[in-house]
Amino acid sequence: MITDLSVSTRAGATTLVLGQFKGKKLDKTSAKLNAAAVKAAGRPEATGDLGSLVEAFPEGKSKYKRVVILGLGDKDTFAPGRLRAAGAALARLADRARFTSVQIELDGAFGSLKEAVDEHAAGNAFAEGVGLCAWNYTELRGKATDEPKTSKLSLRASDRDFVAGLQRGVSMAESAGVCRDLSQTPPNIATTTYIADRAMQLAKANPNLKCTVIKGAALEKEGLQGLINVGKASENPPCLIRLEYTPASKAGKETKPAVFVGKTMTYDSGGLSIKVGGSMRGMKRDKDGGCAVFGAMHAIATVIKPERRVVALLACAENSISDEAYRPDDVITFRNGVTVEVTNTDAEGRLVMADALCWACDKEDPAFLIDMATLTGGVVVALGSTFAGLWCDDDDLRKSLQQAAQASGERLWRLPHHPEYNQLMKSPVADIVNSAPVREAHPIQGAAFLSHFVEKGIPWAHIDIAGMHATDKQKGPFNPGPTGFGTRLLAELLAQD
Repeated sequence: MITDLSVSTRAGATTLVLGQFKGKKLDKTSAKLNAAAVKAAGRPEATGDLGSLVEAFPEGKSKYKRVVILGLGDKDTFAPGRLRAAGAALARLADRARFTSVQIELDGAFGSLKEAVDEHAAGNAFAEGVGLCAWNYTELRGKATDEPKTSKLSLRASDRDFVAGLQRGVSMAESAGVCRDLSQTPPNIATTTYIADRAMQLAKANPNLKCTVIKGAALEKEGLQGLINVGKASENPPCLIRLEYTPASKAGKETKPAVFVGKTMTYDSGGLSIKVGGSMRGMKRDKDGGCAVFGAMHAIATVIKPERRVVALLACAENSISDEAYRPDDVITFRNGVTVEVTNTDAEGRLVMADALCWACDKEDPAFLIDMATLTGGVVVALGSTFAGLWCDDDDLRKSLQQAAQASGERLWRLPHHPEYNQLMKSPVADIVNSAPVREAHPIQGAAFLSHFVEKGIPWAHIDIAGMHATDKQKGPFNPGPTGFGTRLLAELLAQD
């Protein structure tokens, strides 16, 4: 288990890593670096398929004890983002073989391409792949579990831009790890108060961050009725957590903020519309939209450091059951005057997010507004675990998000938002219902509901990550568990400024 990942500029690595494209011979530059590499690259198993690994062990005088030929996939379609999968494959080998330092020399392979490779982007993706794969959560292992074998891994390279990319990639993977740690923490520990405390700790550790927690009587005063009603059945009180990043420059301090809203349901029992069968298991991850925003703020404060203000709003509550629980047939009046008839207490996330969206529009004067949530099972039916759903009618914001998705490798697919879908949400009693009585356009219903709480003229995007926030099998750089989806996406969005 790799527990310490770093980047070094010193020589002395024990393992050399060279790249080979699918169906191609080892390039001449790489071949000159080590004689054993030529033999390894000529073996039948050296196919060059993405993530394939062939090892050689040099004899005689060699500064390396091991050489690894790393498959880079198809040469004609190569892009730096592909190196996440390659980096993850190397990380798994490093873990098994227990080697601690690698010299990554891919320039020879890159030099054979028709177009020059962005070395910084390549190093960033490679290190993200290593770091994402190396994530482990061991905090709750007890005396019945054997002590895991841990190791350190140091990444090195000769190209300066690639090294700078490695350093950034390690840090970005660390921020994703912050998100994943929070996601993995169980609901008896990761209560609403716990998450608020973690936000306060994050702000304390980073002087460019400030944290405010709106709770108790302040929720009533601010008219945050979604949080109040959804959270009132739980002994863990609901709250709105506000994190603000402020840049050092005067010009940056005067900018309109980017505002991120994260659904942060610490546990979702379904409320009185209780989840049945085994569908309640895993609902500790109903906070993963907020976890992604939390991780993004870590990356923004420590890695990206944009020259604009950024505000994160975590709508935090637990959907529980008691004699205080809100009910189907209740009507809630929101801060902006919209009335909502509750038809399903298991459609609670959109109610707490409505509060945060109202707050963002009223209080923050956002340059743009993005919300992220594990909102619907319908988006999983529509897109599976390949894309997150994106609703965004603002062309500039949508383009920026797609560019950020390209940079982070976290894929988005635009789904429609048309006024006709709003008709599905009409209530015979109030303005709208929180869950329509029909299943048609199910993931779009969530976006249609949320649109009632965003002021016209504010660029807004809704991202449903229900199919992307976790995996139950090894997938690319991810092992089973939370993926941290959204953390790097939002951070890369701010990196474009």
